[in-house]
Amino acid sequence: MSEETVYSANPGKKLIRTVDGVDYQRIPIKTHLITKTDKMEDVVCRYAKDQMQPGDILFISEKAVACTQSRAIPMEDIKPRKLAVTLSRYVTKTPAGIGLGIPETMEMALQECGTLRILFAAFCSVIGKLFHQRGWFYIVAGPKARGIDGPTEGTIPPYDHYVVLTPDDPMGTSKKLAAALGHPVAIVDINDLGANILGCSQKEPSMALLARILGDNPLGQSSECTPMGIIRKV
Repeated sequence: MSEETVYSANPGKKLIRTVDGVDYQRIPIKTHLITKTDKMEDVVCRYAKDQMQPGDILFISEKAVACTQSRAIPMEDIKPRKLAVTLSRYVTKTPAGIGLGIPETMEMALQECGTLRILFAAFCSVIGKLFHQRGWFYIVAGPKARGIDGPTEGTIPPYDHYVVLTPDDPMGTSKKLAAALGHPVAIVDINDLGANILGCSQKEPSMALLARILGDNPLGQSSECTPMGIIRKV
Protein backbone atom coordinates (compact mmCIF):
# COMPACT_ATOMS: atom_id res chain seq x y z
CA MET A 1 0.00 0.00 0.00
CA SER A 2 1.21 3.48 -0.79
CA GLU A 3 1.88 5.84 2.07
CA GLU A 4 -0.50 8.29 0.35
CA THR A 5 -3.47 5.93 0.77
CA VAL A 6 -6.33 7.75 2.49
CA TYR A 7 -8.11 5.66 5.09
CA SER A 8 -11.50 6.32 6.62
CA ALA A 9 -13.08 5.38 9.92
CA ASN A 10 -16.37 3.57 10.35
CA PRO A 11 -19.44 5.83 10.69
CA GLY A 12 -19.48 7.53 14.08
CA LYS A 13 -15.92 6.43 14.84
CA LYS A 14 -12.53 8.16 14.75
CA LEU A 15 -9.61 6.95 12.67
CA ILE A 16 -6.95 8.25 15.07
CA ARG A 17 -6.71 7.88 18.84
CA THR A 18 -3.99 9.48 20.95
CA VAL A 19 -2.56 7.48 23.83
CA ASP A 20 0.30 8.80 25.98
CA GLY A 21 1.04 11.47 23.38
CA VAL A 22 1.29 8.99 20.49
CA ASP A 23 -1.22 8.98 17.61
CA TYR A 24 -2.45 5.62 16.36
CA GLN A 25 -4.52 4.94 13.28
CA ARG A 26 -7.10 2.14 13.69
CA ILE A 27 -7.84 1.19 10.08
CA PRO A 28 -10.99 -0.94 9.69
CA ILE A 29 -10.87 -3.79 7.17
CA LYS A 30 -14.06 -4.95 5.49
CA THR A 31 -14.49 -8.68 4.81
CA HIS A 32 -17.16 -11.10 3.68
CA LEU A 33 -19.44 -12.66 6.31
CA ILE A 34 -17.15 -15.02 8.21
CA THR A 35 -18.58 -18.46 9.10
CA LYS A 36 -17.42 -21.86 10.30
CA THR A 37 -16.59 -22.77 6.69
CA ASP A 38 -13.75 -20.22 6.71
CA LYS A 39 -10.19 -20.74 7.87
CA MET A 40 -9.04 -17.67 9.77
CA GLU A 41 -5.49 -17.87 8.43
CA ASP A 42 -6.88 -17.59 4.89
CA VAL A 43 -9.14 -14.69 5.86
CA VAL A 44 -6.38 -12.54 7.38
CA CYS A 45 -4.06 -13.17 4.46
CA ARG A 46 -6.77 -12.45 1.90
CA TYR A 47 -7.93 -9.14 3.36
CA ALA A 48 -5.05 -7.77 5.44
CA LYS A 49 -1.71 -9.02 4.12
CA ASP A 50 -1.38 -6.52 1.26
CA GLN A 51 -2.33 -3.61 3.53
CA MET A 52 0.15 -4.33 6.32
CA GLN A 53 3.29 -2.26 6.82
CA PRO A 54 6.30 -2.84 9.11
CA GLY A 55 5.30 -2.07 12.70
CA ASP A 56 1.59 -2.66 12.08
CA ILE A 57 -0.55 -4.88 14.33
CA LEU A 58 -3.65 -6.64 13.06
CA PHE A 59 -6.48 -6.80 15.58
CA ILE A 60 -9.37 -9.21 15.07
CA SER A 61 -12.76 -9.42 16.74
CA GLU A 62 -12.99 -12.47 18.96
CA LYS A 63 -16.45 -13.08 17.50
CA ALA A 64 -15.01 -13.58 14.01
CA VAL A 65 -12.39 -16.00 15.31
CA ALA A 66 -14.97 -17.93 17.35
CA CYS A 67 -17.23 -18.32 14.30
CA THR A 68 -14.44 -20.07 12.38
CA GLN A 69 -14.04 -22.46 15.34
CA SER A 70 -17.73 -23.50 15.28
CA ARG A 71 -18.32 -21.63 18.54
CA ALA A 72 -21.39 -19.79 17.24
CA ILE A 73 -24.51 -21.66 18.36
CA PRO A 74 -28.07 -21.15 17.06
CA MET A 75 -30.43 -19.95 19.78
CA GLU A 76 -32.86 -22.80 19.05
CA ASP A 77 -30.14 -25.36 19.84
CA ILE A 78 -29.71 -24.03 23.38
CA LYS A 79 -32.05 -25.40 26.06
CA PRO A 80 -31.68 -23.18 29.16
CA ARG A 81 -32.16 -24.85 32.55
CA LYS A 82 -34.28 -23.16 35.22
CA LEU A 83 -31.17 -21.84 36.95
CA ALA A 84 -30.12 -20.02 33.77
CA VAL A 85 -33.56 -18.45 33.44
CA THR A 86 -33.46 -17.26 37.05
CA LEU A 87 -29.91 -15.88 37.01
CA SER A 88 -30.39 -14.06 33.70
CA ARG A 89 -33.14 -11.93 35.24
CA TYR A 90 -30.63 -10.26 37.57
CA VAL A 91 -28.05 -9.31 34.93
CA THR A 92 -27.71 -5.58 34.36
CA LYS A 93 -28.49 -4.70 30.75
CA THR A 94 -26.21 -2.20 28.97
CA PRO A 95 -26.37 -0.40 25.60
CA ALA A 96 -23.29 -2.38 24.50
CA GLY A 97 -25.08 -5.73 24.48
CA ILE A 98 -27.23 -8.15 26.41
CA GLY A 99 -24.32 -10.12 27.86
CA LEU A 100 -25.69 -12.90 30.04
CA GLY A 101 -29.06 -11.15 30.33
CA ILE A 102 -31.03 -13.81 28.48
CA PRO A 103 -31.46 -17.48 29.45
CA GLU A 104 -29.57 -18.77 26.40
CA THR A 105 -26.38 -16.80 27.06
CA MET A 106 -26.54 -17.59 30.79
CA GLU A 107 -26.94 -21.28 29.98
CA MET A 108 -23.79 -21.20 27.87
CA ALA A 109 -21.94 -19.44 30.70
CA LEU A 110 -22.97 -22.25 33.04
CA GLN A 111 -21.69 -24.80 30.53
CA GLU A 112 -18.46 -22.95 29.74
CA CYS A 113 -17.47 -21.90 33.25
CA GLY A 114 -19.19 -24.46 35.48
CA THR A 115 -22.27 -24.07 37.65
CA LEU A 116 -20.38 -23.55 40.92
CA ARG A 117 -18.22 -20.77 39.49
CA ILE A 118 -21.22 -18.91 38.05
CA LEU A 119 -23.13 -19.25 41.34
CA PHE A 120 -20.13 -17.94 43.27
CA ALA A 121 -19.78 -15.07 40.78
CA ALA A 122 -23.47 -14.24 41.29
CA PHE A 123 -22.95 -14.24 45.07
CA CYS A 124 -19.94 -11.92 44.71
CA SER A 125 -22.00 -9.63 42.49
CA VAL A 126 -24.60 -9.27 45.24
CA ILE A 127 -21.89 -8.44 47.79
CA GLY A 128 -20.33 -5.95 45.39
CA LYS A 129 -23.60 -4.13 44.90
CA LEU A 130 -23.92 -3.73 48.67
CA PHE A 131 -20.69 -1.72 48.47
CA HIS A 132 -21.88 0.11 45.32
CA GLN A 133 -19.31 -1.78 43.23
CA ARG A 134 -20.24 -3.23 39.85
CA GLY A 135 -18.45 -5.76 37.67
CA TRP A 136 -17.61 -8.31 40.35
CA PHE A 137 -19.61 -11.01 38.56
CA TYR A 138 -17.42 -10.96 35.46
CA ILE A 139 -14.21 -10.62 37.47
CA VAL A 140 -15.03 -13.88 39.24
CA ALA A 141 -16.69 -15.66 36.31
CA GLY A 142 -13.72 -14.86 34.08
CA PRO A 143 -13.14 -14.04 30.41
CA LYS A 144 -15.13 -17.01 29.08
CA ALA A 145 -18.28 -15.59 30.64
CA ARG A 146 -17.45 -11.97 29.83
CA GLY A 147 -16.87 -12.77 26.17
CA ILE A 148 -20.18 -14.53 25.47
CA ASP A 149 -22.21 -12.54 22.94
CA GLY A 150 -25.92 -12.82 22.34
CA PRO A 151 -27.93 -11.42 19.44
CA THR A 152 -28.35 -7.65 19.52
CA GLU A 153 -30.08 -5.08 17.36
CA GLY A 154 -28.13 -4.59 14.14
CA THR A 155 -26.29 -7.93 14.33
CA ILE A 156 -25.68 -9.29 10.84
CA PRO A 157 -27.85 -12.31 9.93
CA PRO A 158 -27.66 -15.19 10.62
CA TYR A 159 -25.84 -14.19 13.83
CA ASP A 160 -28.87 -12.23 14.99
CA HIS A 161 -30.14 -15.65 16.13
CA TYR A 162 -26.87 -17.01 17.53
CA VAL A 163 -24.95 -17.06 20.79
CA VAL A 164 -21.21 -16.67 20.13
CA LEU A 165 -18.73 -18.01 22.69
CA THR A 166 -15.16 -16.86 23.27
CA PRO A 167 -12.61 -18.39 20.89
CA ASP A 168 -10.60 -21.44 21.86
CA ASP A 169 -7.02 -20.69 22.92
CA PRO A 170 -6.92 -17.02 21.86
CA MET A 171 -3.24 -16.68 22.76
CA GLY A 172 -2.18 -19.68 20.71
CA THR A 173 -4.53 -18.72 17.88
CA SER A 174 -3.09 -15.21 17.69
CA LYS A 175 0.40 -16.69 17.30
CA LYS A 176 -0.75 -19.04 14.52
CA LEU A 177 -2.40 -16.17 12.67
CA ALA A 178 0.70 -14.00 13.09
CA ALA A 179 2.85 -16.77 11.60
CA ALA A 180 0.55 -16.96 8.57
CA LEU A 181 0.31 -13.18 8.15
CA GLY A 182 3.91 -12.26 8.89
CA HIS A 183 2.83 -9.49 11.28
CA PRO A 184 1.71 -9.33 14.94
CA VAL A 185 -1.91 -10.25 15.65
CA ALA A 186 -4.19 -9.50 18.61
CA ILE A 187 -7.58 -11.09 19.26
CA VAL A 188 -9.82 -8.57 20.98
CA ASP A 189 -13.20 -8.32 22.66
CA ILE A 190 -14.32 -4.73 22.18
CA ASN A 191 -17.65 -2.99 22.53
CA ASP A 192 -18.88 0.51 23.22
CA LEU A 193 -17.93 0.14 26.91
CA GLY A 194 -14.26 -0.65 26.30
CA ALA A 195 -11.75 -3.24 25.13
CA ASN A 196 -10.40 -6.51 26.47
CA ILE A 197 -7.42 -8.17 24.77
CA LEU A 198 -7.86 -11.95 24.79
CA GLY A 199 -4.65 -12.90 23.04
CA CYS A 200 -1.65 -11.32 21.38
CA SER A 201 1.19 -12.88 19.41
CA GLN A 202 3.85 -10.70 21.05
CA LYS A 203 4.50 -9.09 24.42
CA GLU A 204 4.94 -5.53 23.17
CA PRO A 205 2.96 -3.37 23.07
CA SER A 206 1.30 -4.56 26.24
CA MET A 207 -2.27 -5.78 26.32
CA ALA A 208 -3.11 -2.83 28.54
CA LEU A 209 -1.82 -0.37 25.93
CA LEU A 210 -3.67 -2.16 23.12
CA ALA A 211 -6.87 -1.95 25.17
CA ARG A 212 -6.43 1.81 25.52
CA ILE A 213 -5.75 2.23 21.80
CA LEU A 214 -8.95 0.34 20.95
CA GLY A 215 -11.06 1.50 23.88
CA ASP A 216 -13.52 3.49 21.74
CA ASN A 217 -14.45 0.44 19.63
CA PRO A 218 -13.26 1.56 16.17
CA LEU A 219 -14.69 -1.55 14.47
CA GLY A 220 -18.24 -0.68 15.45
CA GLN A 221 -20.95 -2.79 16.98
CA SER A 222 -23.40 -3.83 14.27
CA SER A 223 -23.46 -4.07 10.46
CA GLU A 224 -20.09 -2.53 9.51
CA CYS A 225 -18.68 -5.89 8.24
CA THR A 226 -15.25 -4.89 9.59
CA PRO A 227 -14.26 -7.71 11.96
CA MET A 228 -10.59 -6.73 11.85
CA GLY A 229 -8.40 -3.68 11.63
CA ILE A 230 -4.85 -2.41 11.58
CA ILE A 231 -3.15 -0.48 14.37
CA ARG A 232 -0.52 1.84 12.91
CA LYS A 233 1.51 4.58 14.55
CA VAL A 234 0.98 7.85 12.72
